[in-house]
Amino acid sequence: MASDGKRKKRGRKSKTQTTLDPTTSTINDEVFSVNNVEIVNSTTPTSAKKHENRRGRPKKRPKHSPEKPEKPPPLINGEIGVAPPVEGVTRVVPAMDAVVKVFCVHTEPNLSLPWQRKRQYSSSSSGFVIGGRRVLTNAHSVEHYTQVKLKKRGSDTKYLATVLAIGTECDIALLTVNDDEFWEGVSPVEFGELPSLQDAVTVVGYPIGGDTISVTSGVVSRIEILSYAHGSTELLGLQIDAAINSGNSGGPAFNDKGECVGIAFQSLKHEDAENIGYVIPTPVIKHFIQDYEKNGAYTGFPFLGIEWQKMENPDMRVAMGMKSDQKGVRIRRIDPTAPESEVLQPSDIILSFDGVDIANDGTVPFRHGERIGFSYLISQKYTGDNAVIKVLRNSKTLEFDIKLSTHRRLIPPHVKGKPPSYYIIAGFVFTTVSVPYLRSEYGKEYEFEAPVKLLDKLLHSMPQSPDEQIVVVSQVLVADINIGYEDIVNTQVVAFNGKPVKNLKSLANMVENFDDEFLKFDLEYDQIVVLRTKTAKEATVDILTTHGIPSAISDDLKP
Repeated sequence: MASDGKRKKRGRKSKTQTTLDPTTSTINDEVFSVNNVEIVNSTTPTSAKKHENRRGRPKKRPKHSPEKPEKPPPLINGEIGVAPPVEGVTRVVPAMDAVVKVFCVHTEPNLSLPWQRKRQYSSSSSGFVIGGRRVLTNAHSVEHYTQVKLKKRGSDTKYLATVLAIGTECDIALLTVNDDEFWEGVSPVEFGELPSLQDAVTVVGYPIGGDTISVTSGVVSRIEILSYAHGSTELLGLQIDAAINSGNSGGPAFNDKGECVGIAFQSLKHEDAENIGYVIPTPVIKHFIQDYEKNGAYTGFPFLGIEWQKMENPDMRVAMGMKSDQKGVRIRRIDPTAPESEVLQPSDIILSFDGVDIANDGTVPFRHGERIGFSYLISQKYTGDNAVIKVLRNSKTLEFDIKLSTHRRLIPPHVKGKPPSYYIIAGFVFTTVSVPYLRSEYGKEYEFEAPVKLLDKLLHSMPQSPDEQIVVVSQVLVADINIGYEDIVNTQVVAFNGKPVKNLKSLANMVENFDDEFLKFDLEYDQIVVLRTKTAKEATVDILTTHGIPSAISDDLKP
C-alpha cells in the first residue's frame, strides 16, 4: 500500500449524488477538475477548420460542383475519423462501442461485528468486451458484489452479468452476460503488445463528471514494477499522464493502432503530482485470462517466499565468497510454509532465475536500455510451474528446480469475499486479523493507529504453518460474568490453558470440548483471562439474545 501523502487511489466511484462547486471545479477533493464535456474525436472536415474562430465577415466559400460531390469523413472501426494531411495516413480511432459501463451493488461484511453485514451501496465503473463473450473490468469494481449489471454505449438497457473470476492480486475481474441481445453489434477489442516509453495511449471509460463515454489521451511515461493498491502486491505496470478519475476503473487503454494495451485501475493523488495514472499492462491481463482458461478458475500469481537483500557493497560480496564476475542478491529469510524452504537457505546468493542473471540491485534486463525487478520473471510463471534457481552457497554454485506456489501471509491482505470467522464465549468475541479488519477497526490510517504488536506481525512475521492465524479478542460484550475485562480490545490470544492457539478453529474446538472448572486464556502483554467454565457457557446464551446475535460460532467453524 502506498504511504500517507502519496496514496494510490482506486477509480471506483459511488453513485451518491455529487454537487459541482463552480468556484473550485472539484468534487469531494478526489478529482483534479471537472468539466461536463465529453472528449470526442472531431467530425469537422479539415478543409472547414480554416474558417473556425475567425472574427468579422466570413469569407465566401466556393460552391461545390455537382460533378464532384464532397466526400464524407471516413468511417474507422464504426467511428467517424479524420484523415490528417500527413502522407495520407488515417488515424485509427479505438473501437469505443466495446466499452461498457459497469453497475455494481456491494454488500460488504462488517468485520468489527462479524455476525452481520454492512448496508448495501452502489457504484459504477468501466469495462470492455473481449473474445469469448466475456467482459473485463477491475476486481475492486465488483468487490463484495451482490448484483452486477452492464450497459453498452448508446443503450438504455442494463443487462445482468455473471462474475466468472476475480483476480484480487492483479485487480482484474472477468464477467459474462447470458442475454444474447447484449452481444449483438459488439466487436471485441484486440490486445496489443506492451508499449514503449512515449507511446501514445487513449483511456476510454465512464469517469465522474458526466454520464456518457469519455476519452483522455496521453503517453506512456514509465514502465516498472508497481504497487497494486487493491491487491497489496507488486506487478508490472504502466504509468501514463492521461487523467484517470473515479469511474475510469476497468476501462481500456488503447494505442494509436486501436489495440488495447492495458486497463486503467488507479491514480496517484498528491499535492505535488498531476495526471499520474496507472494501467495494468497486457502481460498481466493475458496471464490472468490464460490462468482462468487453463484451470477453470483464478489461481493467482506465484511468488518466491523469501525476503532478500541487495549485494551492492563490495566488501559484503567478498565476505560472501562472490567472485568479481558474479552478481546476485542475498536471501535474508525464507517462508517456512513455502516449497523453496526445503532447498534454499538463509544467506544463499541467488545468481539467476531460469537462466536470467540477477544484478546486485535485484534487477534483470528488460528491454533495450531498461531494467526491471527480477520479481517480473516470477510473475510470468503460473502456479505449479517449475523454475531453475542458481545460488551461491559457501563459494559453491548450486542449481535447484523449484515448484512455484502462491504466497500466503500471516495477516492476509484480503478476505476475498468470504464472511469473517468469529467465536463468542461469555461475551468475549474472538476473530482473526486481516488487513480489511485493521482498516475496519482503525480506518484508512491503520498503519499508524493499530497496535504496534499487530503492525509488527503484519510487516515482518511469517506463518510457521499453512493454517496459522492471528487470533484476537476483538471486543468484550459487557455482562456480569466478564466484569474487569471490559477494556480488552484487539489483543492477541497466545494460549488456552497452556496450549498454543494456532488458529481460530482450534481455539473454538478446545473451548467447546473443555470440561474442567476454569477457562484460562493467555493474552499478549502477559495478560490472562479466567472464567468459570459452566457459568461462561450458560451466560453466552443470554448475551447472544441481548445483542441479537444468531450464533456463537460462524458457519465455517462449525464441525
